[in-house]
Amino acid sequence: MSTPAPQPVASQPATSHPAPPETVILETERLILRPPVPADIDAIFAACQDPEVQRWTPVPSPYTREDAVFFVEKLAVEGWRSGRSLPFCVLSKETGELVGTQGLTARGPGAAEVGFWTAAEARGRGYTVEALRAVCRWAVAERAVRRLEWVAYVGNEPSLAVARKAGFTLEGTLRSYAEQRGVFHDSWMGSLLASELTDEA
Repeated sequence: MSTPAPQPVASQPATSHPAPPETVILETERLILRPPVPADIDAIFAACQDPEVQRWTPVPSPYTREDAVFFVEKLAVEGWRSGRSLPFCVLSKETGELVGTQGLTARGPGAAEVGFWTAAEARGRGYTVEALRAVCRWAVAERAVRRLEWVAYVGNEPSLAVARKAGFTLEGTLRSYAEQRGVFHDSWMGSLLASELTDEA
């Protein structure tokens, strides 16, 4: 949620070329995770109309279709090219519909922050925990991440529940830490270490 650090979320040096994003596809029992593509723009735009997404994330508010285009065609492309910010769209295997997003942002050598939101109609089914676990395993196995961080504005109980179910340990409250549209919020910080990953987390 804060300004990305200059290090890439990758085991390779910043000067090397990350794998093309179209080659990065994660699968779980119910989900497919892949980098955003133009076909996702309308679904992202629709999902980000949800007041809860705008309340608890730094997305623009009001959220326009142009914001979705900018995210998919500019931010995601540049993030994957540099390796510093790696967003995934999360799709249902059964329906092919967008159920949310996941992301990794560089926070220092061997560290990355996770981020996510869930489409309103997809909540309560465990999709976000399932997707988050897959992203964490991938980050450790493919990007040599040793410490995964989770940050949420204080009061975001649903996000805290997801993080705990995925194995994160709440470390404390950071005062005036995470920026949202020009305002800094007190924020919860949690972490998950590579050594703590299990079949359940």
